Amino acid sequence: MSLEVFVLGTGGTMPLPHRHLTSALVRREGDLFLFDCGEGTQVSLKKMNLRWKKINAIFISHTHADHITGLPGMLMLSSQVDRTEPLYLIGPAKVKDFFDASRRTLEMYLNYEIIVQEIRNPEETQVVYEAEGYRVRSFPLSHSRVCVGYTLEETLRPGVFHPDKARELGVPMGPFWSQLQAGQAVTLADGTVVESAQVVGDPRPGCKFSYVTDTAPHPSIVPAVTGSDLLLCEGMFTRDLEESAREKRHLTSSQAAHIARAAGVSKMGLVHYSPRCNEKDLKRLVTEAREIFPDTFLSRDGQTIDIPNRD
Repeated sequence: MSLEVFVLGTGGTMPLPHRHLTSALVRREGDLFLFDCGEGTQVSLKKMNLRWKKINAIFISHTHADHITGLPGMLMLSSQVDRTEPLYLIGPAKVKDFFDASRRTLEMYLNYEIIVQEIRNPEETQVVYEAEGYRVRSFPLSHSRVCVGYTLEETLRPGVFHPDKARELGVPMGPFWSQLQAGQAVTLADGTVVESAQVVGDPRPGCKFSYVTDTAPHPSIVPAVTGSDLLLCEGMFTRDLEESAREKRHLTSSQAAHIARAAGVSKMGLVHYSPRCNEKDLKRLVTEAREIFPDTFLSRDGQTIDIPNRD
């Protein structure tokens, strides 16, 4: 099942008139997943005409203001529409404290269930959310407070069914075809047994999306994001500011590119630009990254990225 990624913002530290804070919405069929929710995230969703009320889960990387302060308004706004499904709020330590304090102080009216899940042992890579056909994992990052990255990965998809092979083996169209596609063997009227593997190809990998922001280089990142169809990764600083990046525990675009190359991702979009970055600075970021990983692009606010099924 293909994924659609909507880049809601690409900025770090503070929202700007032309650059909202880093956040991404991923759509898989009717399921929606929000990654980070800084100030003004609602504005980005509205601009892109996205159905935010259908969001299944919100994944917070860490509790710095530019990644979480948009939550109260988002949660209260969801009470203005008919919502019956619970909303999952997932993140590292203090996400629940922030939610509880906001709910109490703002006297939030909430007419739907919010299930808050704090990630235990955030220094370990682990599944934090799953449903039929996909799972979301968190993995540790290295920032000035506890921070995690996320991957959304589909499970293996069934192989391609070949009707011509089924016909050659004498399998009539109908229920037998469905059974074979489901991986079951069938017995024909003459007693011949046809195995699923005779008419169905090998299982196919699903799509994989990875989200990494606010971190210094960390050994968990490459194995976690390996094989991603799309990696959204911060590249906050140019190469000449590597010392500043180290002090603030952020990545340069070159360091992000080394991660992408080592992980064998299909493409990488840079995000979380410093508010002082103008268009010239952004071009430097992507130029330096492409020297190491050519399939790098500058993510832009309002951008939509399709991740097609793998054949």
